[in-house]
Amino acid sequence: MKSAYFVLASLFMAATVPSVMASDRYATKPPVVMSPDLSAPWVMQLRARPVGSPVNPRGYVVFSEPRTGSTLPRRNRQVANPAAREVGFQRPEPPAGEDQPRKRAMDPQFLPQTVAYDGPEQPGTIVIDTSQRFLFLVEANGQAQRYGVGVGKEGFGWSGTNAVSRKAEWPDWYPPADMIEREAQKGHYIPAHMEGGIANPLGARALYLGSTLYRIHGTNAPWTIGHAVSSGCIRMRNEDVIDLYQKVNVGTKVVVR
Repeated sequence: MKSAYFVLASLFMAATVPSVMASDRYATKPPVVMSPDLSAPWVMQLRARPVGSPVNPRGYVVFSEPRTGSTLPRRNRQVANPAAREVGFQRPEPPAGEDQPRKRAMDPQFLPQTVAYDGPEQPGTIVIDTSQRFLFLVEANGQAQRYGVGVGKEGFGWSGTNAVSRKAEWPDWYPPADMIEREAQKGHYIPAHMEGGIANPLGARALYLGSTLYRIHGTNAPWTIGHAVSSGCIRMRNEDVIDLYQKVNVGTKVVVR
């Protein structure tokens, strides 16, 4: 009888306790304490703070849940770096019909310079060393002006002696039919004619070699100088081919080796 009376009394007291007292127990949630030491077990990081210990021992970082409707302070927001959206990694378009390496700065050794020359060719002769990627304009007094060049890629190299048969400034480009067909098989479209200009693969100047299809010409891809990249032509930086163009005439002997 006494136990039944005790149960009824307990139920009556629970029903009469104001609901606000129950909710007050959880009105203020305890802070979550995280250790800056990421190797610490996460369970230990969430342990309750011992009674009497400081609120933020050893510089722990305390994260409090923000009030409903509030915004985090600006210093805690993750703001995207605008510069990151502007960074692009794009491979430059190669001249039509020729495979090109990724754009990069040209090796300084291929910049023009005056060097000693003790070869058999007479002053005024152009000598092209395809293995070393250099063009020499032989001068008097055992010297030569040396320029870096791009040469024929594997399977397109050649050697021989010829002469400059024609000179042209900002030449038009008429790709040979076999090049157009060869590149079409790779899925590359080459126009039958391209007017001279800064985008033209022949660049600023061209020196035509005899009756062949080969030329010494400029380029719209100067980073390729010093590499075997062309379909047989000898390419130079635009500023270098302009300099050479001014120094030689039609009939100049050209030795390619």
